[in-house]
Amino acid sequence: MTDDLPAPGAPLMLFDSLTRSLQPFAPVHPGEARVYSCGPTVYNYPHIGNMRAYVFADTLGRTLSYKGYRLTHVINITDVGHLTDDADAGEDKLEKAAAEKAQSIWDIARHYTEAYWQDVKALNIRQPAHWSIATDYVPQMIEFAKAIADKHCYELDSGLYFDTATVADYGRLARHSTDEGESRIDPVDGKRHPADFAIWRKTPPGEKRQMEWDSPWGRGAPGWHLECSVMSEALLGFPFDIHTGGIDHREIHHPNEIAQNQAHSCSDASGARIWMHNNFLVERSGKMSKSAGEFLRLQLLIDKGYHPLAYRLMCLQAHYRSELEFSWEGLGAAFTRLKRLVMAAAPVREAQAADVSDRRLADLLAKFDAAISDDLNTPIALTLIEEAAAMKKVDAGQKRAAMDAMDAVLGLDLLTLSREALRIRPKAAVIGEAEIEARLTRRREARAAKDFATSDALRDELNAAGVEVMDGDPLGWDWRLDN
Repeated sequence: MTDDLPAPGAPLMLFDSLTRSLQPFAPVHPGEARVYSCGPTVYNYPHIGNMRAYVFADTLGRTLSYKGYRLTHVINITDVGHLTDDADAGEDKLEKAAAEKAQSIWDIARHYTEAYWQDVKALNIRQPAHWSIATDYVPQMIEFAKAIADKHCYELDSGLYFDTATVADYGRLARHSTDEGESRIDPVDGKRHPADFAIWRKTPPGEKRQMEWDSPWGRGAPGWHLECSVMSEALLGFPFDIHTGGIDHREIHHPNEIAQNQAHSCSDASGARIWMHNNFLVERSGKMSKSAGEFLRLQLLIDKGYHPLAYRLMCLQAHYRSELEFSWEGLGAAFTRLKRLVMAAAPVREAQAADVSDRRLADLLAKFDAAISDDLNTPIALTLIEEAAAMKKVDAGQKRAAMDAMDAVLGLDLLTLSREALRIRPKAAVIGEAEIEARLTRRREARAAKDFATSDALRDELNAAGVEVMDGDPLGWDWRLDN
C-alpha cells in the first residue's frame, strides 16, 4: 500500500474460536498487533495441508499491516517434545525420526526446518519478527513449570503432569465438557484426570534421549504444550492479541496452552485476546496426514509444473474457516486464474503509483477493505482485485496503486510476476526449452514457406511432448499440465 492511499476504514472483525463469535480487533497495545502462530514440528517435510495454516497466518498478518498496525508476528519451530499423539501417548516425533534415519536429531531438525523455510519463501509468506526455536527456550520452560508446579501439577514416575481440575473451565476452547464437545482424550494410567497432560517427561530408566536436560523432576524433556506458552509470553508478553493454528490444535494443544497460561497468570485469562483457527485441507481420501509416509509436498506441485503461488491462490479462494478440497483440477483452475491476473496486471507494472481519485477504483478499494475486514473474506477480495485488473479507461498509475494495495494483503506478487516466470518445466518433461525454441523456429519457417504439413507435424510433436503452442500470443508456448 502506498502512502498516498487513504487509510482503510472498515472495522476489523475476526472470529474468535474461544467465544465462537466475531469480535472487533481491539489491540492490547494501541497501534500494535502481536500475533503468535503455532509452527511446524520439524521431523518431516511439511505437506500442503500444513502450509495452508501459514498462508492463513500470513494473510492475517498482511491484513493487520494493511490496517495500519505495527505487527510483531512469532512463529515457533518445534524441535523437541511433540509426541506422535497430540496428547500423552507415543514417541517424541523428532527422536523417532532420528532413530529411524540413524541421524543426529539436531541434523534432522535443521534439515526439515530449512525445507519448511523454503516453502515459506516459495509461497510468498512474509518473514515473521521471530522464529522461536523450542530448544532455545528450555531453561525458561523449566522456570515456567517451577512457577506452577506446587499449585497445578503432580509428579508421576514418567514426569510432571498438569492437573486440569485446578483451572477454571478447562477445555472451553474445544468444548470438552458439553454435548457439543468436539474431541475426547483417552485416559492414561496414573493420571488424576483423563485430560491431564505432561509438563515435563522424564527419560525412562536405562534409556538415553538425544535431546534431554536436567530439571527438578529428573532428566528429560519438556512437553509440547509448555513450549508455546513459554515462547509466546517471552516474545509477546501476556496478554497478546491473536494466537493462530490449525483447527486440530483447537482440541488438545491450545486448551492445554490456555490452562498453563491461566495457572501462570493466576487468572482466567487465556493468554491471547483472540484465538483463530484455519480449517483442514482435504482430499477425497480424507484429511491429509503424514502417517502413511506419502503426502503432497509443495515441491511435488512445482515438479508437476505448477507455480507455488497457484496453491496460495487456491487457499485464498476458500474462506480460512471452511474446508478446502484439494484436487489437481482445482489447482489447475487456480493456476489459470493466477495467469490471467498476471496478464491483466502487466500493462500497469511499469506505471508510477498515483493517488486514487477515480471513483470506480475508490469504490473497489472500499469494497475490498470491507471484505478483508470481515474476518478475512479472501474469496470476495479476489474477485475485487480481478475487477480492478480488468478495468478499462482508467489512469495506469491509479490502477497500479489500487492493485498494489489489494495485493499487499493477498500476497500474489502480481505486479512483479511475469508470465515467463509462471512457466515452470515439469520434472517429467521429455523436452527442454532449447529444443522447444528450435522446433518453434522450424515451424515459423515452415509456415512462412506455406509448408503447413510440416508446421502441423511440428505442432503435434510439441503437443505430444507436453507443450502447448500458442499462435498469436507473445508468450509463444507453455507447458500443458495433465494430471
